[in-house]
Amino acid sequence: MSRLGVNIDHVATLRQARRAKYPDPLAAALIAERAGADQITVHLRGDRRHIQDHDLFRLQASVQTFLNVEAACTDDMFAVLDQVRPHRVTLVEERPGEVTTEGGLDVVRHRDEVAAFCARLQAIGIRIALFVDPDDEQIAQSCLLPGVDTVELNTAAYAETGAADELARLAKACLRAREMDLMVAAGHGLTLHNLGALVRAAPGIEEYNIGHALIGDAVFLGLDESVRRYKAACRGA
Repeated sequence: MSRLGVNIDHVATLRQARRAKYPDPLAAALIAERAGADQITVHLRGDRRHIQDHDLFRLQASVQTFLNVEAACTDDMFAVLDQVRPHRVTLVEERPGEVTTEGGLDVVRHRDEVAAFCARLQAIGIRIALFVDPDDEQIAQSCLLPGVDTVELNTAAYAETGAADELARLAKACLRAREMDLMVAAGHGLTLHNLGALVRAAPGIEEYNIGHALIGDAVFLGLDESVRRYKAACRGA
């Protein structure tokens, strides 16, 4: 039975559009937890376009489930993470000017840099996940890095195309990661329309992190109901 991580970045996006105090991402996190979310996920970007540093401190003090912070491998990010000490950090690729994350972290190409950052996180007791494309070599390198116990598979290609071969690629990558004793998460572009097929194709995925579609659906359904529907979908209902 897979867990649901609710990404609340876009609650902060709406707040930052007016530089207001609301809507409050913490309030969204608490509603999501009451509705059954197993984890709260946020992405602290270098340009601080949505989640702000102070949000992380408030979330860490109040989240009752599990706080997962997505971040790039930079000194700026480490300085904040060292203070907040979230339950898990998911390391992601981040490029200036991108609208959203455009691809998985290239662990093969940037192995030394990522390994050094992982070692710093491991030294302060933070669990580590890597957001990677569903590629054998990326997964093989991920399991060799210090402190990494989880890979989050980038589902963007499947979400954008719905292609059967992309679904099969994710299922194969899941099996490969499980063989290496890595926990498997998945996320990026998942919706109520495409989630079910992935749950059935790759039952080894233990966690789904979903934000944009879930928050978008919440505009019409309410956040509580949106979380409940995605939670049911993660369970194959």
